[in-house]
Amino acid sequence: MTGHVDPGPRSPGTVGWGILASGGIARVFTTDLLAHGHRVAAVGSRSEDAARTFAESFQIPHAHGSYEGLVADPTVDVVYVATPHNFHAANATLALEHGKHVLVEKAFTLTAGEARSVVDLARRHELLVMEAMWTRFLPHMAWVRSVVRSGRLGEVRSLHADHTQSLPRDEQHRINNARLGGGALLDLGVYPVSFAHDLFGPPLEVQAQATFKATGVDGSVATMFRHGGGEVSTTYSSSETRGQNTATVLGTEGRLEIASTWYAPTTVVMYDAEDRVVEEFAASVSGRGMQYQAAEVEHLLGEGGTASALMSPEESVDVMTTLDEIRRLIGMHYPD
Repeated sequence: MTGHVDPGPRSPGTVGWGILASGGIARVFTTDLLAHGHRVAAVGSRSEDAARTFAESFQIPHAHGSYEGLVADPTVDVVYVATPHNFHAANATLALEHGKHVLVEKAFTLTAGEARSVVDLARRHELLVMEAMWTRFLPHMAWVRSVVRSGRLGEVRSLHADHTQSLPRDEQHRINNARLGGGALLDLGVYPVSFAHDLFGPPLEVQAQATFKATGVDGSVATMFRHGGGEVSTTYSSSETRGQNTATVLGTEGRLEIASTWYAPTTVVMYDAEDRVVEEFAASVSGRGMQYQAAEVEHLLGEGGTASALMSPEESVDVMTTLDEIRRLIGMHYPD
């Protein structure tokens, strides 16, 4: 397949988005929303100044100096939660209790218990809640799933995926702060762990090792899973060292190599068992690519649905359960 730019579905702008928090990821998501026709109705931050600055930079109609003000805004239909991990459950709960649908940044929550609580609340209120695992909705990942499920790779035996970055070393930074859910696992490891769930389902067995920073958070985490069909997946994630960030899916009749950076729009090459190139998927996307998850939310709301087949609430609970088990094995504990 030759490369082309895929802009993704364009929104009619009928759904009002509310942005909860005004940090870096909120800016990236809002940029992709506006570039693809989505309507951003309001932003909420912990201060009036921060909310107003964010709103002015994106020409958003309403700015709220509190999260309570955002979720009470009648022009908001869906709240995008972009706070640190330890606030996800409380922020999602606040939005759901005010009758808003919710898209929650990954990792979905801090623990599986929190995840279950959020999912149960959404179900009781018949509202949509979805984890913003944007990678799942990208075109190249859809192609990976289609190849795996087509049988063209034969019997798929394993997945190997890394997510390594050289992130700030300031001990006060969120990534190094255990009280804010810091560490490599929830920020970076969630990507390959979720990928393994996507291809093979929840692991039956989990092994894990880690190194730690002076602040007590995990600096790097290596995992090995055994899945229900006998598949094995391995992951390595680090906030201290940047590597190639590639992924490989191995089957008895061939393999897929996902180029750097595998969890963002990139190229995928399929090889046969003789190491010959069979096919290549090289579509690029408009912007960062976060508009695809927003399109999924709006599609579900248009159909009256509350659970995505690509990233269901139950699967988010399953992923958090696996992350909990990894933390248990490596001895990573959050203070609260």
